Amino acid sequence: MINDIKKEARERMEKSLEALVHNFNKIRTGRAHPSLLDGVRVEYYGAETPLSQMANISVEDARTLALTPWDKSVVPQIERAIMKSDLGLNPSTAGGVIRIPMPMLTEETRKGFTRQARHEAESARVSVRNARRDAMALLKELVKDKEIGEDDERRGQDDVQKLTDSFIAQIEKLLAEKETDLMEI
Repeated sequence: MINDIKKEARERMEKSLEALVHNFNKIRTGRAHPSLLDGVRVEYYGAETPLSQMANISVEDARTLALTPWDKSVVPQIERAIMKSDLGLNPSTAGGVIRIPMPMLTEETRKGFTRQARHEAESARVSVRNARRDAMALLKELVKDKEIGEDDERRGQDDVQKLTDSFIAQIEKLLAEKETDLMEI
């Protein structure tokens, strides 16, 4: 019973951490990385299709991404989708290859991206704390229903708190890495 509550709390916390990593990948640094385009969707035969399913995305050099669409007729739609995305990228086409140069980050944009990263980390912390709160409430409910004793409740609460602390520490570590990455020149 207590183990089920702890397992559910762990799963929710892991999902929060995965979401944070996914959101951090969307925040661009000065370097080219294929995961930067994960959120871009292209109108393709009436359906919103992820860019990664329409083209091969590779890193040409440290500051340039190269896209090779499998269907050359969708090059204009891909360019349009990249420009409409909120990434601030301007693709250029040479034949069947779309090159996306990464613009240099100014100090102001770096600070803005750092603020965005901190906001994402705070959202993840809140999500982890919500999982803890729900687990604690379930433990209290079990004591109230006399399914477990107060000692078991205390042990369960301590375990859930340790779990929460470890996930918060992981979030802090990821945030520190992202901030370091953003402030590198």
